Amino acid sequence: MRVGPAMLVACFALALSLRAQVAPSAAEKSSYTGLLAAAARGDAVEIRKLIAAGGSPDVRDMRGRTPLHVATHGAHHEAMRALMAAGANPNTFENDRYDILTIAAVANDVPTLKLALELGANPKNVTSIHDGTALIAAAHLGHSEVVKTLIRAGAPLDHVNNLGFTAVIESIILGDGGPRHIATLRALAWAGANLNLPDGNGRTPYTLARILGHTGMMQVLEAAGAHKSGLGGDSGRPLHPHRTSGRAGTRPLRVIVTCAHGLARPNRDRKSVPAKWRLTGAA
Repeated sequence: MRVGPAMLVACFALALSLRAQVAPSAAEKSSYTGLLAAAARGDAVEIRKLIAAGGSPDVRDMRGRTPLHVATHGAHHEAMRALMAAGANPNTFENDRYDILTIAAVANDVPTLKLALELGANPKNVTSIHDGTALIAAAHLGHSEVVKTLIRAGAPLDHVNNLGFTAVIESIILGDGGPRHIATLRALAWAGANLNLPDGNGRTPYTLARILGHTGMMQVLEAAGAHKSGLGGDSGRPLHPHRTSGRAGTRPLRVIVTCAHGLARPNRDRKSVPAKWRLTGAA
């Protein structure tokens, strides 16, 4: 089966979302006690009382969230400050390896992001099971103001995650090519991000933008002096999941094949899918 670019973009997004950070559910919040409950409510006064009575800011829920993670999900700034004053660690990870900076970045919450930075969150943290950064997560979603804030804070511009993608590449292949992602790409380009680092299949950002038909992004890259080469002879050729090389490896691409297979044959039972195409936990 030949898989087109639009389907692959949808599959990439699905693969990444399968293990995305998760805010506490209503059921989880109702089960919280002590500092976790106070953090979920944003009750800074209660947090101070509990800390004074010997409560630990490092207590965790079933998903490994600390009260600081919980307060960040709720954008409870005074609660965040109270927890930090009590010795909470702004760079600790929950079970899926997300920190408070990435939580705020994905939420497109610039005020909470700025507070997290003020409280000591490190924009260089390598987060998530994809070994990414808050900057890559924000670029993926087209959160241009978050991207600009992280750039000013010193986030690494050219970090490559274990899918073989930089922030530049994720803004292209996981975006819709619209204004938000164009603004994101422009911010990265102006900041000096390397616009020629290829993905794990050797395709440059310009080549990827061309394959996906993102003309606005092509214009940004061209104006910034990006190379047009890099598997340049495959103009119009769909991104193909079976070609793997370099840092991207094969595991993430099996997720895409599985997804594409499922979209093409929605009524097939999962057990009938060849084993090599089944989801292997890469996302």
